[in-house]
Amino acid sequence: MEKFQELRESAKKRITVADHMLVITYPMVKDPRLLITIIENLFLAMTSSMGSVLHYDLLFKRVPLFNDNFEDKFRLFKDECAKRYSINQEHLALLREIKDIIVAHKKSPVEFSRQDRFIICNGSYKMKTISISQLKMNIEKAKEFIEVNNNIVNKDEHIFKNERIII
Repeated sequence: MEKFQELRESAKKRITVADHMLVITYPMVKDPRLLITIIENLFLAMTSSMGSVLHYDLLFKRVPLFNDNFEDKFRLFKDECAKRYSINQEHLALLREIKDIIVAHKKSPVEFSRQDRFIICNGSYKMKTISISQLKMNIEKAKEFIEVNNNIVNKDEHIFKNERIII
């Protein structure tokens, strides 16, 4: 299995996990701290999907070699792949927003939950709020993003299905 296929499958699994946690697990547990785990799975799903397209294009020599870090992959994806495949800028903005929330969470000195929201404060107490309704919309947008990317990498899938190594 090629790297882009592995990443595609990983994206599908992660978005399914995020959706399940939001729809099934969260209503049973009612712990707003679970929302940060959902957003982390959402981020991993979207970055795996993005990586799938990048590795697909790398295989066909449409993009240069890239470092395996978020900033380099995101920049290359935005500059090359998003233009080539007409990927909605809203999806790129969502990916950047989710990355910012995760970074804010890691650097945050204060976090707390209130009602059905998880609130992250930075050093100057500027707040970022994660709510259930926001996550539902984000998951739907992420599913669209993953579906668009899957359609891109599935175009030439037949080339890699019958790959056999003969010694």
